[in-house]
Amino acid sequence: MQHKLRSCPTETIDGLVIISHDKQIIFRCCKHFNNIKLYLVNVLKLINKDVLKSYYSQLDSISRELGIPCPAPEDWLQLLLRMPDVMTKTEIQELTEEEWSMVHATILEAISHLVDFRKQEGAALEKKFREKIANINSLLEQITPYEKERVEKVKERITDALEKTLSVDYDKNRLEQELIYYIEKLDVNEEKQRLSNHLKYFISTMESGSGQGKKLGFIAQEMGREINTLGSKSNHAEMQKIVVQMKDELEQIKEQVLNVM
Repeated sequence: MQHKLRSCPTETIDGLVIISHDKQIIFRCCKHFNNIKLYLVNVLKLINKDVLKSYYSQLDSISRELGIPCPAPEDWLQLLLRMPDVMTKTEIQELTEEEWSMVHATILEAISHLVDFRKQEGAALEKKFREKIANINSLLEQITPYEKERVEKVKERITDALEKTLSVDYDKNRLEQELIYYIEKLDVNEEKQRLSNHLKYFISTMESGSGQGKKLGFIAQEMGREINTLGSKSNHAEMQKIVVQMKDELEQIKEQVLNVM
């Protein structure tokens, strides 16, 4: 007998449903696996023809008497099958020991396959996360060379504007003071440090055990805030390109972290 495993759609039954060719077996899993009650359910539901004919006769008579249009021919059967007691109730019987043994073995095999698959998926996710975190860390290091270059360009742009465009004399000492104040606003050392800490914290949280999915999601959000601040302060074309690449890597982390429990 071949079996297929799927989640149970009903609200009153917890666990799984195993389906065979001619019957389905529903079992209720409690908190402990050794407390399972099984029932054998006949899937085939019979139509009560007498009840169906009675409904049809009454509805047709009321329709003619009150002048209410009848449903289209193709809609009659769908309407009648939804009426009470047209479908007979399913018969429920307890499983025999032999049937229970077969189901028990199938359940254990299915659970074993499920656990193996989750381990494989978890290992693949961990590898993916480490790769993306390493990529962001590498991109973060690429920002450093452009910081000094950015400061020089800002200084050069302001000086050129004063000398060539405005053609005015200015106090160079005062200019240096203003440049220091301006450049401090563009300083990204704090953001770089915080992002680096978040990257390390993400890895350490991932290695700390199970049940860390939401926490990893929160850390990813904090990483996003620091990357966004880097972008707003960069004021440099190459730095902004790096920030875009970092956002792309982080977005892939956010998509996959939803699969972590």
